[in-house]
Amino acid sequence: MIVGVVKETFPGERRVALVPDHLPALKKKGFEVIVESGAGADAGLLDSAYEAKGAKVLPTRGEVFEQADIIVQVRSYGANPEHGGSDLELMRKDQIVIGAAEPLSSPELVEQLAKTGVNSFGLEIIPRTTRAQAMDILSSMATVAGYKAVLWAAERLPRFFPMFMTAAGTVAPAKVFIVGAGVAGLQAIATAKRLGAVVSAYDVRPAVKEEVQSLGGKFVEMELDTAEGEGGYAKQMDEEFYRKQRELMLKVVAESDVVITTAAVPGRKAPILVTEEMVKGMAPGSVIVDLAAERGGNCELTKVDEVVVAHGVTIIGPSNVPSTVPFHASQMWSKNISNFLNNMLTKDKEKKFDLEQEDDIIAATWLTKGGQVVNESVKELLSKQGGQG
Repeated sequence: MIVGVVKETFPGERRVALVPDHLPALKKKGFEVIVESGAGADAGLLDSAYEAKGAKVLPTRGEVFEQADIIVQVRSYGANPEHGGSDLELMRKDQIVIGAAEPLSSPELVEQLAKTGVNSFGLEIIPRTTRAQAMDILSSMATVAGYKAVLWAAERLPRFFPMFMTAAGTVAPAKVFIVGAGVAGLQAIATAKRLGAVVSAYDVRPAVKEEVQSLGGKFVEMELDTAEGEGGYAKQMDEEFYRKQRELMLKVVAESDVVITTAAVPGRKAPILVTEEMVKGMAPGSVIVDLAAERGGNCELTKVDEVVVAHGVTIIGPSNVPSTVPFHASQMWSKNISNFLNNMLTKDKEKKFDLEQEDDIIAATWLTKGGQVVNESVKELLSKQGGQG
């Protein structure tokens, strides 16, 4: 099977789907790799690095699509609607397309993709199981986001993060509050602690308390009826729950120098957790980093891809955070993709490439096949919209 790596066309996207270091292992499994010239340049990975690891570099995107059995991307059409549409005419029947596809946010684009006849896979909906962890792009990229959020906060905050004892007096450490203790939140806790801050965190899932504490954070207790959602994700709660949560959070937020919010449910608008009233209660110079900005934001005043100063508080609403650390984000993504490709090999001694084998990961992520949408969740969404269903 020939795997094609193409340059990302989404504005500002600097990641690449496969990195040179992972090519030798793929070759041993029987995969050949071809790469569009310049595909890894924005991540600091030159064509010569790919060639040194056995890839063939082709001058045009069209040639890669023409020769590849499998196209791997960071953002396939659903996650790149404005610029990814030109790839549709390059795709051919039964070709395999693997990447982020935003299937639960843009099911109508999955339906358009189906018309090309490709077998497409959406990596965001990989099951949250132990076996699938090595292929979980959401967890990988959340690690990058949690780390970078703390650095942005530290840069903007007019205070030190750690405590300093100097001849000029003692400097108190910054107080950092993390909302959401998933992968991004836990990485934010760890990074803030490494920088010397006093860290507290809250999550609707009480079960993560031990994880927060193991990283040196204090778990904020709130008397709310909570539950864990399907697949290990935080459960989408009703508005009454969020109202009570905001009331309890008011004091905690007011006492914090930095608030980092990470609460997002795949395919849905992010809940408002930090209101304007809470922002008003924070000390001037405080910082909020809203990692849910792409989903509408957890802070009422967040504006995506903007830095807003309101009531003396700086509110940062970044999108596509992993692309700001393109080298290591690409490395992690590439490992997820490599593991996903290896999982498509049969589990017997022959190790043949077989999409039709019984496998829960293949089944869960398969979006389109034979000109039809085959993913049940996407079909249900389309049915509600009056589409294929």
